[in-house]
Parts: sequence; structure tokens; C-alpha cells
Amino acid sequence: MRLLLPVLLLLVAMPSAQTPPPFEVQEATIAGIHAAMRAGRITCRGLVEQYLRRIDTYDKNGPAINAIILTNPDAVKQADELGRRFAQSGPVGPLHCVPMIVKDNFETIGLQSANGSLALAGFVSDKDAFQVKRVKDAGAIVIAKSNMAEWAFTPYETLSSILPGYTKNPYALDRVTAGSSGGTAAAIASSFGTVGLGSDTGNSIRGPASHLALVGIRSTMGLTSRAGVMPLSLLADIAGPMARTVEDAVTVFQVVVGEDPADPVTLAARAHLPQAYASALVRDGLKGARIGVLRQAYERNTTDAEVVQVFMTAVDDLRRAGAFIVDPARVEGLDQIRRPRDVGPCRGFKYDINHYLASHGDRVPVKSLAEIIKSGRFHPTVQRRLEQSEQGPENGPESPECQTEMAYRERVRVAVVTTMDALKLDAFVYPTWSNPPRLIGDLNTPHGDNSQFFSPTTGFPAIQVPMGYTRGGRLPAGITLFGRAWSEPILIKLAYSYEQATRHRRPPSSTPPLR
Repeated sequence: MRLLLPVLLLLVAMPSAQTPPPFEVQEATIAGIHAAMRAGRITCRGLVEQYLRRIDTYDKNGPAINAIILTNPDAVKQADELGRRFAQSGPVGPLHCVPMIVKDNFETIGLQSANGSLALAGFVSDKDAFQVKRVKDAGAIVIAKSNMAEWAFTPYETLSSILPGYTKNPYALDRVTAGSSGGTAAAIASSFGTVGLGSDTGNSIRGPASHLALVGIRSTMGLTSRAGVMPLSLLADIAGPMARTVEDAVTVFQVVVGEDPADPVTLAARAHLPQAYASALVRDGLKGARIGVLRQAYERNTTDAEVVQVFMTAVDDLRRAGAFIVDPARVEGLDQIRRPRDVGPCRGFKYDINHYLASHGDRVPVKSLAEIIKSGRFHPTVQRRLEQSEQGPENGPESPECQTEMAYRERVRVAVVTTMDALKLDAFVYPTWSNPPRLIGDLNTPHGDNSQFFSPTTGFPAIQVPMGYTRGGRLPAGITLFGRAWSEPILIKLAYSYEQATRHRRPPSSTPPLR
């Protein structure tokens, strides 16, 4: 009996083999969340509360990432409703109860959308941006609105007037998050939400994703709607997903693509929809692919040698996974294609923001770029850009300037496609940035942004994937896959195969699991 008693006490103290471990939201995937819900390991409310606790612990406290402008006060209430619906009839859609981080330039019913600027403080739209509505209809909860570079002006740091201070890179708190979607990127990297939405005019989905070891998709122009996203330049603006895995990014992408009468550019995508993008998640998708190294995108005097070393290792990984590498793959004739210097700009910020504000009437506190400047309610670092834009012309889409711009862009497209056809390429690759993330406040050292030209000018798609780390494994670096128009299935297949072969993504140490 004396021997049995300690054994019985030990058995009582030991957890049952049938008891599942608590569900951990750090690095959680959409599929993992849904599996945990089906197994009864987590409820929708419990999931949302865990993310809110992480935001409370790490965003303004602890490492003070400073990625979040505001949290959704109704998030728990919405989670309870989704929980009831799940109990009655199962998930409402592919994003059931997925906590979503949404950039501050997306209109969102019930939540302020200020484009990072005090000039728009208090603006709450009576409608959701097309992509926000799509993710909500698929079951997602907008858990928070994220900080951004004010007016989406800069690709180099995330600083606004609506939220004091810089958004920090959780991998190195003294480093930047890159472009205007840096708040979404820092929030997703820190597991403040499962997935996020960002916007990208020249860089701002792919650049922050590179700096924060994330996946970012910039689609073919027209495949995703920009309606309800405050414009920087509709010539190149794209909105889309940012996530910790290719699979999660594709799950969101599948939801947000589609034709939208409110954004006429989407009419061109009609012949390319619908597509089952998840079918491109093929582990051996690199076998037999022909991939060109686009040295024109990144080779310059200031390119960081360590980034190049990491990139060339990534190229070797592509080769080992079955790809045929063409190096170099040069876009012929590109140097001879020039914008005429004596022609003014097409559209641009002044034209697009004035039309956007006018369409909202009295709901917005300022009605024009001139009123924004007069208000003085913006960060001093953007004043010169605002004033220069106001002093410039407003050349609409039918202007001679825009006709010239369209002809220039078409010449670039033809050059890219001609090269891809001649070399029989499925995609180009290049490092998303040629230099590591800068120190916060440093605007003098080389920035290294490689994203401004090829995808924005052509309107062709690009996907960013983590490719490793520099500076002793501290600072993330990313690789971009760039392809023809409507080639998202090919790029997804290549990106997923590379991700699965290398698995470079790891969480930042500054925002660990909560105990």
C-alpha cells in the first residue's frame, strides 16, 4: 500500500494523455487555427483574446513595436457571434475567425481610416474597402488597424502623424520596417494577427515583407480591386495580402481577387478568373522551372555583399530543388527605353487624392490636397512632398502626359515579355532589397530598395519570400519572384516550393509566446 500511494499521487498529478496542449497563437496558421477549433482546443473568442493580449503586452509595452493605431473594440463581440455560428453550422468561410491586421489606408466600417495622417483623424467610412469586405464575408475579424508611412509616401520607414514615434522592426528594435505597410508587416511578424492587408505602389507590400521575414503578394494590375484604399498613385497602386507563410498569403489572396465595378481596372481580369490558387501549392513546383537571375534589378555600387551572398545561396537552393537557372537574364533594350524628359507627370498624388477626397464629401475633414497643407496636421517630414505635389499639375488619364506614360510602360512590358519568351523563363528572381534594414532615423546610408521599377511599371505580378538573414542571423532578407501578367499560379508554385525547401521564416525573439 505504501508503494501504491506515491504511484497513485503521481498519476493524478500527471496530465491526461488525452488532454491536448494549450493552443499557441504565435506563428499560428489559418489551417492550424481551424484544426484547433474543430478539435475543441480553442474558441473564436479565446483566439481573439490571445491576440489582443499580445498586442497589449508587446505593441506599446515591452519592446513597444508601435505597429498598431487602434484595436477593434467589437472584436470579442464579433468573435462570440462567429463562435455561435461555428457551433451551429461550421465555419462561415475560408477565413473563419481569422484575426486580420488592416493598414490604415483601407476604409473599414466602424474603425477610423486616416492614411497615417492627423489631417484625416476621425474619418470613419460608411463602407468597407472591397478587400476588407471580402475578408469579412469570408469570416475574418479586423482585429486592428496598423500604422503606415503617412500618405504612403516613403518606402524607407514607417512614421506617421496619427501615431507618435516609429514602428520598430521586431527582429532588431533599432531597425526600420521599410515602406508604408511596415505597421502591418511588424504586426504580422509579431503575431498580433494571423494575416494582414497592405498596399504597394512601388514597394510597400514586398519591402516590409522582406525586412520582416514575411510573404507578400503584389498581383497583376487589375486582379485585385483598390476601391476603398486611399490612393498614392493609381497608375501603380495595388492592395493585397501579407502573411507568415505562402499558404496563408494564398488563402487571403483567393478571397480578395475579383472584378469590382468600383475599380474599372479590374475588368481586364475577367478572362483570368476564377482560378483555384491553392492548387499551385506544390512542394516540388521548382522541378523543371526556368528562372532568370535579374541582375539589372539589384547590381549597383552600394549593394551589400552579405545580401548578395544570401541571395546566391537562395539561387543555389532553387537549383537544388530542380530549377534551371539562367544567369544573367538581362532584359534587352531596357536601357534605351526612356520617359521623355520634357513631358509632365501622369496623374499622381495630387490628382488621385483630390478625386478621392471629393468623392467622400462631408465625411472627410479635409476636401483637397490644398486643405491638407493648410491644416498643418501632418508630420513635418512629409511637408515638402505635399507642397511639391500641390504645386505640380493635375494631368488626368486622358491627358497627353498620360498617353505618353502609357506608351512608355507598354515598351517596358514588351521588353520584359520578349526576354522571358526568348529565354523561355517562368520567372525572374532578385533580392527584394540590396541592403539590410536601416537603423531607425538613418536616411543617409544606401536603402537597397529593388522593387520600384519592374512590377510597378509593367503591372506584372511579384511575390516576396524570406530567403535568410544577414548580420549574424539578426536581420531578415527576402527574394522576389517576378513574372508575366496573370502568372500568379506559376509564381505561387515556385514561391511555395522554395519556402518548403528552405523554411527560413522564424519568429522574432522580442515578442515571444506569452506564459
